[in-house]
Amino acid sequence: MSNEKEYLPKIAMSIQAHPDDQDFTVAGTLAKWAKAGCKVISVLITSGDSGSNDVTKGADYKPVLAKLREAEQLAANEVLGIAETVFLHYPDGELTASLALRKDLTRLIRMYKPDVVVSGDPSAWFYGNGYINHPDHRAAAEAATYAVFPSAGTRLMFTDLLEAGYEPHNVKRLYIHGSEKSDTWVDIGETIDIKIEALKKHVSQSDTHDVDDWMHEWAKEEGKEKGLDFAEAYKVMILKKEDDIPGGKTTVKGGQKP
Repeated sequence: MSNEKEYLPKIAMSIQAHPDDQDFTVAGTLAKWAKAGCKVISVLITSGDSGSNDVTKGADYKPVLAKLREAEQLAANEVLGIAETVFLHYPDGELTASLALRKDLTRLIRMYKPDVVVSGDPSAWFYGNGYINHPDHRAAAEAATYAVFPSAGTRLMFTDLLEAGYEPHNVKRLYIHGSEKSDTWVDIGETIDIKIEALKKHVSQSDTHDVDDWMHEWAKEEGKEKGLDFAEAYKVMILKKEDDIPGGKTTVKGGQKP
């Protein structure tokens, strides 16, 4: 996909497993969209309540840590210009791509009606030879993908949502980060420093403290293929494409019906 004319959604939804996930991965894109007038909704499935290996802390620290990490995410989202933040409070480290989770995400998609959903790659098990993808990441990505399609747009799926007034909604594009087969690059030259500022709000997490060089190098590597100084890369599923011709027909992929 050419970057000469980057796609700008009116409403976008980021769905991630833990606080700080989006800030490591897609925050530059979200900040850029928000600056351009896009309403961005940030959905955190867990509150990161298992995110500590402090030997002085016991199980009673989990709710304390959850509140701390939620506050950190809210501070980060304020930096990014994100309009709304939703915490679903699923247990950190125990996430599965359950029907209950898919239904929760379907409800949110039908409620906010985003043009774009941004999530991870459910097929990603390994990155290089030094990182095993967290199972929560894969579960969140799988549930988000199937909430986007087929659940959000299928009228008689989760009929209790329909009865509660949540009408079907067809997402136009799914942006998948962390894919080994990226086809779309977002230039984040104007927002790389905003991304780093947001990431540093996660002060409870030691790996977010000295990230300036790391984030610049990572974004530079992502953009190198397209001649961009700093970029975030995605595989983009175009699920609904409206023709540029006024009154033109709507082309639909993935089996969705307009």
